[in-house]
Amino acid sequence: MARRPARVRWRIFLFLFALTFAAYVQRTAVSVAAAPMMPDLHLTQVQIGWLETAFLVSYTALQFPGGALGQAVGARIMITACGVLGVASALAMPILPSAFRGTALFAALLCAQFTLGMAQAPFFAVLSGALERWFPSRQWALTQGLSAGGIGLGSAAAPAVIATLMVVIGWRAALLVTALPVLVLVALWWRDGRDTPHQHAQVSREELAELDLSSQEPATTRLSLGRMLRLLLNPSLAGLTLSYLAMNVVFYLITMWSFLYLVQARHFTVLQGGWAAAAPALAGAVGAALGGFTGSGLTARFGAKIGLRITPLITLPLAGLMLVVSVHTASAMVALGGLSLAFCVLEMTEASFWAASMEIGRTDAVAAGGLLNTGGNLGGIIATPFIAALSSHGNWNTPFVAGAICAALSGGLWLLINPGGAGTAGARR
Repeated sequence: MARRPARVRWRIFLFLFALTFAAYVQRTAVSVAAAPMMPDLHLTQVQIGWLETAFLVSYTALQFPGGALGQAVGARIMITACGVLGVASALAMPILPSAFRGTALFAALLCAQFTLGMAQAPFFAVLSGALERWFPSRQWALTQGLSAGGIGLGSAAAPAVIATLMVVIGWRAALLVTALPVLVLVALWWRDGRDTPHQHAQVSREELAELDLSSQEPATTRLSLGRMLRLLLNPSLAGLTLSYLAMNVVFYLITMWSFLYLVQARHFTVLQGGWAAAAPALAGAVGAALGGFTGSGLTARFGAKIGLRITPLITLPLAGLMLVVSVHTASAMVALGGLSLAFCVLEMTEASFWAASMEIGRTDAVAAGGLLNTGGNLGGIIATPFIAALSSHGNWNTPFVAGAICAALSGGLWLLINPGGAGTAGARR
């Protein structure tokens, strides 16, 4: 029996998965290193919150412009440029304290975080466009869910690895050691990554025949004013974006603040907190992958309109309930379990959100993903200063209850979203 040839698209997917993992190690590093950074650099917890916010401001503001640029220049160039800039920004965080002190240091750290946000802003929109070109539509939810697993694994690796390294070699060296390997990954992407299957010499005719018509279109497309307006005015994309905003309030609460919550409110040591904070992130990785499989299966069974709705309608309210349990229990281990389950079911929705944006955007999937993630990260901008201010005074209950309300709201909005109807913005051309 003839051996079935390997599919090049899955090699491209592995690159995108690894880059997702690296991006979340980079963005989580400051929140993990915050405990030793604050006394060493004379920073307050509110200032740490502003560092996180600086990242989110540029990351959010440049989602749609970055997506439009990525759609114009292609995934290969855009991901490479963003990867190099991201490594430079990550390296700046441990190096800057050697050159600056006081207010000047805080301003320099803000600039580094702002630049890291710029570097990462286009990534997930460009990733979405790459998946739209490289995979048939029946695998969009699956690949989005699996790639979102890289978010959970990166978020899990950052506290566990960085906290361990901090104990051994200090926080500055720990950040340096975790930032440099990403350059190798970016170089490998430049060598092997391509914008479309037709550009890759190793893609067989058999594999090309499995793909949708969009993979045969030009590798880059400019977003015209008319197409931009159709995306901006699409009611399902607007509802999806608002739902993603509310969902990401919870996402940022767990990914950015679990470590400090476990150390400050649940009295874990720094090393214990680093490994304990990996549990919700690992649960999120499992949930994202599970959501990819269920989203793909439900879409195949019921169509995109119904299939992509089912998971968010069930799991988002459940995530909110688990947040309430976590913050009100007297047991630290039950709280950790509740956080883990909350993040698991929350991340099950990533596949539905991103596959829905691809269904709505189609050939404008990159720009549609940019709009989606703009809304998502507005949730982070809204939540981060709020959480920092309250938690600095020991009030963790209010952020968790607010997160529960946002989770329920996010789930309810899916009743208004039609990701598979005839009114989608970018029908195949």
